Amino acid sequence: MSEQRTGKATAELFEQVILRRLGAKDDDVLIGPRHGVDVGVVRVADGVAMALTADPVFIVPAYGWERAAWFAVHILASDAATSGLPLRWMAVDLNLPPEITDDELTSLWDAFHRACQDIGLAVVTGHTARYDGCTWPMVGGAVCVATGSEDRFVTPTMARPGDRVIVTKGAAIEATALFAATFPERLAEGVGADVVERADALFERMTVVPEAAVARGFGLRDEGVTSMHDATEGGVLGGLTEVASASEVGLRIDLETIPVRDEVRAVCEHVGMDPYTSISEGTLIATVVADRAEAFVEALAAARIDGAIVGEVTEASSGVVLVTPDGDRPLEHPGLDPFWRAFGRWAADAAGIASAG
Repeated sequence: MSEQRTGKATAELFEQVILRRLGAKDDDVLIGPRHGVDVGVVRVADGVAMALTADPVFIVPAYGWERAAWFAVHILASDAATSGLPLRWMAVDLNLPPEITDDELTSLWDAFHRACQDIGLAVVTGHTARYDGCTWPMVGGAVCVATGSEDRFVTPTMARPGDRVIVTKGAAIEATALFAATFPERLAEGVGADVVERADALFERMTVVPEAAVARGFGLRDEGVTSMHDATEGGVLGGLTEVASASEVGLRIDLETIPVRDEVRAVCEHVGMDPYTSISEGTLIATVVADRAEAFVEALAAARIDGAIVGEVTEASSGVVLVTPDGDRPLEHPGLDPFWRAFGRWAADAAGIASAG
């Protein structure tokens, strides 16, 4: 196995270490852990399914408690929402730095509460404490739960040959927004204040909860949307390979049809990231039955969400293919997301400047 220091575990490490050790067997597990699958799904009663997902609680105080809490909640909720089931519950573990004051915790939790309330999530249990050694931004973990009919959920395992592939909002939404929110002044020196302003405005779009709700109303499985996946680490291209792997299908994707906003392209070029492979929380990858694909794009547009048809699902034997102006090439997972290296370099530079000052 290759050594990896930051970001999600590679598919190889995940398969060799995690997937071979999953505790007790349970026949009510409908969808278990799998690389590139956002949720686990279990049967909790006859005809009733529960989708669960777990993630770190990621809080950046520099964004302000309101923004930081909103981002934390939507990172958690987005994966659960891709099941197509209505969001219901959240369990939250906060392992906070000792220096956070009671007033700061109150402000943080009040913002967290409002973000959950806005999307219909009830916090049902958790743990809150200060501990030595805990530091921002990773200050705990949470489980988010959605429930509904057993025949009404979807996962990235359900894409089918003939489906069309749709991408919302475009590439590198998260990578761009986080650079703008974290390094606004330095970034403005390179790309201009107007670009930074537009990049920063993407912060509140780092969620797929709205488009997952559109999908649920539009129709799932045979009625329309057959799978949904949140394009996080590895970006849009990484997410596409994960859908293909999970569903054991091929894909034919036209690179030039994947939207890249002007502000995204400018920021990515300046900091040295490939927008197509950079982290993109807020970009939904959906597969849709062919004769409903255009209608789904229209339904997204009615909810003020951009969507584009970028390719189709093919038989596994056809492979996962990226169509580029220079010809077709195999599409493989990019591995470690370029965001981490670029962001780490800028963070180190900022820390050096602060120390020197």
